[in-house]
Amino acid sequence: QVQLVESGGGLVQPGGSLRLSCTASGSIFGFYTMAWYRQAPGKQRDLVARIINGGTTNYADSVKGRFTISRDNGRNTVYLQMHSLEAEDTAVYYCNVGKRSQVYWGQGIQVTVSS
Repeated sequence: QVQLVESGGGLVQPGGSLRLSCTASGSIFGFYTMAWYRQAPGKQRDLVARIINGGTTNYADSVKGRFTISRDNGRNTVYLQMHSLEAEDTAVYYCNVGKRSQVYWGQGIQVTVSS
C-alpha cells in the first residue's frame, strides 16, 4: 500500500507564503503523477496543481501565477509553493498520487489564510 504524508500547512496572513510537502512511501514504482487538490467548506474537492513524471504541469486558474508545483523523484516528494495567499485559498489541501487506475490520497492538511 502507498501512504502519503503531508506537511507545511498552517495559518498565514493574506499575502503570505507557505510551502506544502507530501512524501509518498510504499508500493508505488515507475512513472506516476503527483498532484494537489483542495476542498473548502461547503465546496467540492478541486484540482489545484498537477505534475507528471516528465515535469509537465497544470494549474487551476485561481492559483496560476501564485502557486508552483514541483517534485523530487529521488525523495518521492511533491511540493506546492504558495505565494500571495488569499482568504479564498483557505481549504484542506490533499496530496494525490496516481498511476494508471491506482489513486492514493493523503489525509489532508489545513491551510488557513486570515488576518
